[in-house]
Amino acid sequence: MKKRSPRDYRDLLRSGKWFAGLPEALQDRLLHLASLRQLAGGERLFSRGDAPCGLYAVLDGGIRVSGFSESGKEAVLTLLDPPTWFGEIAVFDQQPRTHDAVAEPASLIVHVPQVALEQLLDAHPRYWRELGLLVTTKLRLAFTAMEGMALLPIVVRLARRLALMAEGYGERTHLSRTVEVSQEQLAMMVSTSRQTANHLLKELESRGLIRLQYGSIEILDLEGLRNYA
Repeated sequence: MKKRSPRDYRDLLRSGKWFAGLPEALQDRLLHLASLRQLAGGERLFSRGDAPCGLYAVLDGGIRVSGFSESGKEAVLTLLDPPTWFGEIAVFDQQPRTHDAVAEPASLIVHVPQVALEQLLDAHPRYWRELGLLVTTKLRLAFTAMEGMALLPIVVRLARRLALMAEGYGERTHLSRTVEVSQEQLAMMVSTSRQTANHLLKELESRGLIRLQYGSIEILDLEGLRNYA
């Protein structure tokens, strides 16, 4: 059986808006430089403080991005699912990784090594703009989330986060009707307790917007959820 390569996942990656919007030549170069990595559930891809190691995309499974306090308390920033690209910040500033990235569950990712990517950008400086678009898209989301934390009620933040996750944070060209996230993880994303998140999720469920399932949340009315958010 032929061993699969990153090129075999081109159509999947093109279902993401960032990769689909790249020039064909850059798509080709990234896939040529990339390799596939299989991660077991719970396996760490990189840790806060690690040296820059390149650019990644999720092909199957998911990646949990989080940080820990000195006491060991975890803060989940986001869960990345296919075909999300990530790791670009360290490509720009050459600084250590800002957070931990762990596979959840078993995951398949594509990896473009740091040195190879830098050589490509040195040879074709115009491609920096394309990489910059990946950063600015996430920066817009971060600013919106910061504003929401300061101004919005928790239930609205929950609804907004669920809608964003169903939309792949604006990255996917298709919508997901099932969001693979636990109530505890969702609570950490919006800075509240699991008990409060459970109570508010049941409120959204009573409105016919979602259906709670074990380890996931089914979106019944995405447009209604957007309007609520």
